[in-house]
Amino acid sequence: MTQPASPYIDRIADIALRLLAYLGWLVFFCWLAVAIPVTRARAADCTGKDLLAEMATSDPAGLEALRREAATIANGKGIFWKIEKPGIAASYLYGTMHLTDPRVLALPAAALDAYTKADTVVIETDEIVDPKAPLRLMAEEPDLMMLPAGSTLERLLPQDQLEAVRAGLAKRGMPLGSVNRMQPWVLTSVLALPACELARKKGGAAFLDLQLAQDALSRGQKLAGLETMKDQLQVMAALPVRFHVGSLVELIALGPRIDDLFETMTILYTRGDTGMIMPLMRSVSREGALDDADYANFEQKLITTRNATMVERAMPIIDRGNAFIAIGALHLPGEKGLIALLQQRNYQVTPQ
Repeated sequence: MTQPASPYIDRIADIALRLLAYLGWLVFFCWLAVAIPVTRARAADCTGKDLLAEMATSDPAGLEALRREAATIANGKGIFWKIEKPGIAASYLYGTMHLTDPRVLALPAAALDAYTKADTVVIETDEIVDPKAPLRLMAEEPDLMMLPAGSTLERLLPQDQLEAVRAGLAKRGMPLGSVNRMQPWVLTSVLALPACELARKKGGAAFLDLQLAQDALSRGQKLAGLETMKDQLQVMAALPVRFHVGSLVELIALGPRIDDLFETMTILYTRGDTGMIMPLMRSVSREGALDDADYANFEQKLITTRNATMVERAMPIIDRGNAFIAIGALHLPGEKGLIALLQQRNYQVTPQ
């Protein structure tokens, strides 16, 4: 069967795209990019292309199908929402993308006003303002990021993929021997970043959530978190090693398409089209090493379960009034997203 000509189809496996989409919204992921030495940071120019713009020419029918699917996703439009409940000062919910891209850092005027006037600013984890917090966690819980004694990445990788991964890591400035004991998801997290984003982070640029936290503290606002870094690492550690190994293999194969994916995700984010992201991911050819059960398990642990935890921890803060809650935008849409969960708990949540 002839494969479609659309550029986003060619050798991009579904699992790699899903993983990139989710990891792109994890806060700890941003710290990893700075903490692990990678020579790939030398290139500072962003070269990614808008895959949907290309699809408009190469596969307009496919693009229309994606749009129809996105339209069915609850609360899939908008990243800025107002939370109201009788007798309580309104709070606001803002979807973030954990990047340093100037387009992401620029809050809309209404969101900026709500943020600067809030009594409390809430982010996923307030530990990100402490640069020593990740190091303490690594010392206290080394097994969350390192493989068990006697286990190495080289032994876990499929033999027919070993040389490809070795070459791919070397090309990105990470010889296999130097990272052999790391959990494969750690490497996947770092390698997922486009070169321009990695360069900005290593140059000291703050990603959006960190910038919001630092600026809030400088103004004397209260800062709170809905999770800990340990919570976030435990989510990744709870998934099977086989899943993470397969994801690393697929990411290496993805190569320069990473930049295109992040550019497309960023454009969708700035347009407020959060409901379009997952249909795009699902549209990709299923050539990965993992099956639907793996995907479902990943989504359940990384998104759905965390959503339930976040909403329970956010409610007491919302009930005090005048909070600005900034969390990864993929936590907002869907029937089990934060907007729907808050609405189920009798809050009025409306797009702004």
